[in-house]
Amino acid sequence: MELHQNGAASAAAGPSGRVVAGAAQAGASPFAEVAPVPRSIEQTGLPAQLLRELLLKHMLEATNATVRELGSRMALSGAVVGELVQLLRNEALLEVSTARIADNELAFRLSDRGRLEARDAQMKSGYVGPAPVPLDDFVRVGARYSLLNHKITKQRVDALFADMVLDASLKDILGVALNTHRAMFVYGPAGTGKTYTISKLVELYGDACLVPHAIAVDTTVIRLFDPHLHRPLPESGSELTIPRYSEGHDRRYVACRRPVVLVGGEMTLDQLEVSFEPETRIYQAPLQLKATNGLFIIDDMGRQQVAPDAIFNRWIVPMETRKDFLVLNNGQHFEVPFEVQLIFSSNINPLDLADEAFLRRIGFKVRFDYVDGAAYDAIWRQELQKAGVEYRPEAIKYLIDKLHRKRDVPMAPCHPRDLLNAVLSRINYLDGEAELSESALNWAWDSYFVRLDQ
Repeated sequence: MELHQNGAASAAAGPSGRVVAGAAQAGASPFAEVAPVPRSIEQTGLPAQLLRELLLKHMLEATNATVRELGSRMALSGAVVGELVQLLRNEALLEVSTARIADNELAFRLSDRGRLEARDAQMKSGYVGPAPVPLDDFVRVGARYSLLNHKITKQRVDALFADMVLDASLKDILGVALNTHRAMFVYGPAGTGKTYTISKLVELYGDACLVPHAIAVDTTVIRLFDPHLHRPLPESGSELTIPRYSEGHDRRYVACRRPVVLVGGEMTLDQLEVSFEPETRIYQAPLQLKATNGLFIIDDMGRQQVAPDAIFNRWIVPMETRKDFLVLNNGQHFEVPFEVQLIFSSNINPLDLADEAFLRRIGFKVRFDYVDGAAYDAIWRQELQKAGVEYRPEAIKYLIDKLHRKRDVPMAPCHPRDLLNAVLSRINYLDGEAELSESALNWAWDSYFVRLDQ
């Protein structure tokens, strides 16, 4: 089913004049219901001064622009931008541009005084982009898409991993762990599929969420939407399990798939706090805030430059209260919801990284391990099918018995894929036919595993 909407959704205002959820036009998409389009400065929930300075900065970049163009830049309705333009014209900061007329619309430019004020605004904050949403709106919208609202069932977990060779008990503990909404510690040898498997867990929720371009803490703007981490819904929703929604919601939010923020050994504690870039004068949201309503995976625990206990201690309060406390460059503290599924992952023994007292705070410890011969054979078959190579029983028997077992190398789920890729790469290099001979498997083995022969 697809939902279509012609024009923007109407929105009613509460006693304070703010847009209220559920006030969207009947038949509008759920996104429009959660975040209706504001029709006035008051309904944006933002200080007029913040919007006024943001528009001046946009005008400084654009030289001249129409109300429609400013609305596109600021992700605001024409009604809100028109109100702002009128305010600035009354203050003699904007004037009609005689240089251009676009589609019978008036274009505006900064006056000399407006240009000075725009530069002053730019010095206060370098942020120039879509208008932010107020912090309390971000909290409200985030609660609507909270992971706490979802129940994960065995049927959904089995369906998600139907094309993977994964032990049934492992699937069950992952599903149960998600239902507790507590942090998880995933551990086990390298190559056992930890990162790939847990990254897929976000698909169990089967829906999307709204991510703001930026949030405003009073008059401070913090950029949140990250094109490297957030995936906007495509124009065609055929690949999604949800209908394609119209764009009738507040455009300060981007309709996205639930985020998966994965960081590894490169992570530092600074990335977990609001950052301020002096050169650009722009605030950036921390990683866990960008992961709101999704997964936050700290991979390769123990490989970071910072001590593991410092990383773990950072999460004691958020894990127990589901609230996080952040601070701006000016010393102002503020509270945000901790609406994420936190997952630690490591191939180091958890007891070597944290004490038992901390590990008790983590709901589930999930061990990934090596596989047996039957599972290894099943993974090998899958990889052969993907590559379009015929299955030969003698090849897998040689690989398991003569290479893995004889050389006492445990079988990891990644080995079939990696060894087969090595064989096929060599065949391609030699311009030959795909043949899984013993010599080809030996060559792949020797090029893949480290040899410490004396």
